[in-house]
Amino acid sequence: MIDLYYWPTPNGWKISIMLEETGLPYKLIPVNIGRGDQFKPEFLAISPNNRMPAIVDHEPAGGGEPISVFESGAILLYLAEKTGQGMPSDLRGRYEVTQWLMWQMGGLGPMSGQAGHFGQYAPEKIPYAIERYTKEVRRLYGVMDKRLADRPYLAGEYSIADIASFPWAILHDRYGVALDELPNFKRWLEAVRGRPAVERGLAAGSELRNQSQQLDDEAKKWLFGKKPEA
Repeated sequence: MIDLYYWPTPNGWKISIMLEETGLPYKLIPVNIGRGDQFKPEFLAISPNNRMPAIVDHEPAGGGEPISVFESGAILLYLAEKTGQGMPSDLRGRYEVTQWLMWQMGGLGPMSGQAGHFGQYAPEKIPYAIERYTKEVRRLYGVMDKRLADRPYLAGEYSIADIASFPWAILHDRYGVALDELPNFKRWLEAVRGRPAVERGLAAGSELRNQSQQLDDEAKKWLFGKKPEA
């Protein structure tokens, strides 16, 4: 059994989707980030950076004491290694996936977060910051569109690279990205969104939605099943 410390945000969805894809049994443990649960000592013992998601694997490979893992990218790598899913076994394939996972962790996720903060949540609207981060997010969507021109998924086959990027990509509307301008990205988005495990992963903790301060209208639209529109 895996304990998933979770709140319904893009980083949380990465792990609920991966767990649904792999079929591993898991227990959802809410971490209400609006209420400050991430700063509680018992959570800090698992995630010293006071950020969710985090997991505790009570049945690690080889046995022994439970293993805790924090940071969404590290969790995806751990689950891929544990199950043999979402990561190719050959050297070239592994590093294709790893590069695009790191691309999301260092680029798409943080830049989207900054763009969302300055554009929607910051008490003072700073035009320079809004423009800087929004332009960078749009550039990153363009990178994805070019990458997907000759392959169905970011690393060729469906992998943890796609699982990492998808929960951020579904929020494209907030950055003024028109899907008709990115046909390859749009096709990829629809393909990932159509996977049953992705639907289940997005629905994880559905009872938490009304409590969450993180779910904007675009996220709610996706969670309730509308397909992307230009």
